[in-house]
Amino acid sequence: MSETLPACPKCSSEFTYEMGALLVCPECGHEWQPQTAEAGGEGDVVRDAVGNALADGDDVTVVKSLKVKGVPGGIKAGTKVRNIRLVAGVGDHDIDCRIEGIGAMQLKSSVVKKA
Repeated sequence: MSETLPACPKCSSEFTYEMGALLVCPECGHEWQPQTAEAGGEGDVVRDAVGNALADGDDVTVVKSLKVKGVPGGIKAGTKVRNIRLVAGVGDHDIDCRIEGIGAMQLKSSVVKKA
C-alpha cells in the first residue's frame, strides 16, 4: 500500500481501511469521513445556533428551554452560562459548563448563542 491511512480517532487503532467514502476501524467499528480526520480535532470550529464561532472561555445564552433530570424547572431559555469549555469527540455534546443553581452540565452548541 502506497497510501497510509490515519489511525482511528476513537481507539487509535492503526488497522483502518476504506469502505466507499468512509474510513472504518475493524477493532471498535467506528466509521468516519477522511476529511474530518485530516482537519484535526483542534482545527474544527464549533458554531452556536446562530452561526457564530465559539471559543473556550466565551459566555453564551441558552436559546431554548431544556428539560434536565433531577431539576424541577430545567434550564429556561435566556439562562446565561459563563466561561464555557469546548470538548471534541465526547458524544454529541460539545460544550462543558457550570450553570448556577444546577451545576456541571454538557450542552450542544445548537442550543446556545454567543453572548
